[in-house]
Amino acid sequence: MSVDTTAVETVNQEFYTAIENADLDRMTEIWAEDIEGEQISCVHPGWPIVNGRQEVLRSWALIMANTPYIQFVLTDVRVMVLGDVAVLTCEENILTAGDEGDSSFAAGKVVASNTFVRTSAGWRLWLHHGSPVLQGDDEDEDEEAA
Repeated sequence: MSVDTTAVETVNQEFYTAIENADLDRMTEIWAEDIEGEQISCVHPGWPIVNGRQEVLRSWALIMANTPYIQFVLTDVRVMVLGDVAVLTCEENILTAGDEGDSSFAAGKVVASNTFVRTSAGWRLWLHHGSPVLQGDDEDEDEEAA
């Protein structure tokens, strides 16, 4: 594994740790700056695209303020580094507080693509795109039939 691949995986894990800890200061450090008229972007599952550093960080602040508990277990992590750009794909296996309050939890899965750019400060997140994986009774029936 290359030094760049390891560095990208590290900052990616720090991204998810920042979400889990509701650490907006660390989240701010992880995201790249908008440069030369180009803006960073974020697609949260079920949301329209959010463009621009200020709006992206605002969206994370809203999510953190309204999420009492969240935990990520990342699987199927793959990294491709092309010069000063890296793309990391993964599955986010998510555990959150459920609708019943402190005593309940909800689980879900999101597939994510995270694009990083190399800056003078190291690898920074340029684009996060999360897409929910629909899970339902059909999958359970398929597993039973196998």
